[in-house]
Amino acid sequence: MSDDDPKQRLAELEARIAAAKGAGPDKPHQEEHYSQAQHAWRMVIELVSGLGIGFGIGYGIDAVFGTQPWFMVLFALLGFAAGINVMIRTAKELQVTKLADLAGQDERDKDG
Repeated sequence: MSDDDPKQRLAELEARIAAAKGAGPDKPHQEEHYSQAQHAWRMVIELVSGLGIGFGIGYGIDAVFGTQPWFMVLFALLGFAAGINVMIRTAKELQVTKLADLAGQDERDKDG
């Protein structure tokens, strides 16, 4: 046997491995589900943190000025609105990302 034969066989094997890796699905269904759960928790945390920060600011202002519970209620509502706003922005970002992924997948399907 010559020295080229093992090198050639190794190159062919590497090409077959690369082709097999490229032929599989992009993401398993479980990973996609896990990804969606992560996004859902992110949105819940954004809402709760906005509410908590607003509540804390309002409570602090009420403690300083002695106006319980007016500023606490006002800032809790403002924090809730800010949390909803951030959630909507995150949902739009995820929608754009998902549409871009689907468009890229359609292009690969047309080419392949």
